[in-house]
Amino acid sequence: MKSCCFTGHRILANADITTLEKKLTETIRTLYEEGITHYYCGGAIGFDTLAACMVLQLKESLPDLRLHMILPCRGQDKKWTFSQKQSYARILQAADDTLFLAESYDSGCMRRRNRYLVDHADVCIAHYKGTPGGTAYTVNYAYQNGLRMIIL
Repeated sequence: MKSCCFTGHRILANADITTLEKKLTETIRTLYEEGITHYYCGGAIGFDTLAACMVLQLKESLPDLRLHMILPCRGQDKKWTFSQKQSYARILQAADDTLFLAESYDSGCMRRRNRYLVDHADVCIAHYKGTPGGTAYTVNYAYQNGLRMIIL
């Protein structure tokens, strides 16, 4: 099984969303032609949610695609807006499977989620602008582990 994970920033500029949707669609289609059909997503607001939605949309024409939601903890969406919670619930319902790495939030659950994503992937698609934080950590961890990186 060949697989890909996603990592990216939580805040997306409205101007970037259409471009990212197009790039994600093209990239996932290209990877599909290379035999990559399993996608691991951490479920955070922003790029993760956008990437999960694109995989689900592409499943209509590429039925072999699988979306695995790897979540840091139950209740990750506790402080999200109503709209964000609705979108998250739809993604979880449509995903092929969901794994919660912790029952509740703890200081290491996000990093464990990020490491799990990389540890189970051959390729990493990232929306990364060079700023410090969880995305930077995950991109660096993916490079250290020899993953093929696609930076959007």
